[in-house]
Amino acid sequence: MDDLRTGPDGLERCGWVGDDAEYRRYHDEEWGVPLHGDRALFEKLSLEAFQSGLSWITILKRRPGFRAAFEAFEPATVAAYGEADVERLLADAGIIRNRAKVLATIANARIVAALEPGELDAMIWSFAPPPGPARRSLADVPATTEASTALSAELRGRGLRFVGPTTGYALMQSAGLVHDHLEGCHRFDPAQVA
Repeated sequence: MDDLRTGPDGLERCGWVGDDAEYRRYHDEEWGVPLHGDRALFEKLSLEAFQSGLSWITILKRRPGFRAAFEAFEPATVAAYGEADVERLLADAGIIRNRAKVLATIANARIVAALEPGELDAMIWSFAPPPGPARRSLADVPATTEASTALSAELRGRGLRFVGPTTGYALMQSAGLVHDHLEGCHRFDPAQVA
């Protein structure tokens, strides 16, 4: 995989983007953009958990189905799901039908719904590290960091599941806690690195 890839619009992007138009849109408009709000972060955390063992493009293409099936990932709504909802979700071809991940999402929603408003947002963002070095190649981008390991430990300590250090780092990247756009990518921002 090339470190950078030129899109059909002539813009250089991080090489993981590939040729898919939706992937390019996600890279350009969402990935690395600071994301706040308990509901939005719960959705992102849930989708990152479903991504475990799969490619992100698989989840991204099914995100509309996930949003419909999980009722926009409103924590209090998902927290109230029962066995009939589990069976409904496992029969829904618009999502990843993995029982352990479905059950974890519901259990995680119950924990998040019990938090004070803004608590999930504040807790996740408390693990945002100071700006790091510019990433010059895909090999420079870690899968985990001390901060993602600490975030994972905090989430697990609160009882959340499918929130390991790799998932934690993916969340940090996608929600803008870290800036991992490569130097040369049109989204690279020198003000975001040390």
